[in-house]
Amino acid sequence: MDLSELLQNPSQDDGKANEKPSPLQSLKLDLDFYSESIKEISTEMVAEGYTLFPIFVAHQHEVSLGEVILDRSELGTNWSVNASSLEEFVDRGVIEEAKKARFEKNFKKANEYMCLFVIVPEGANFVFYPFK
Repeated sequence: MDLSELLQNPSQDDGKANEKPSPLQSLKLDLDFYSESIKEISTEMVAEGYTLFPIFVAHQHEVSLGEVILDRSELGTNWSVNASSLEEFVDRGVIEEAKKARFEKNFKKANEYMCLFVIVPEGANFVFYPFK
């Protein structure tokens, strides 16, 4: 899934012309700001043999998946980012073992895209976002 697909607001045919903007708009700004740091960490994770499939968890609340690498309260941003991996996602049951090969096949190059697991109150989804 592309970030722009998540950013689109549903049509406002129901008369709610002044709906709040999607929190994902602020995510795009933060990802552009974080891009260099995330790329560096992604590269290190692969180079050090930790994983071939780094996953970054973007969230605005406390989550117990991965390790915090960019804390929104420390950086004055809207989103925090944790570093994780496909292996942790499988171990923790977020990705079923049976779907691991499919995930690997669809994974985009870790030196060109950050793989994000974006958590919002409505749910969570994987997004690939290009490094700047």
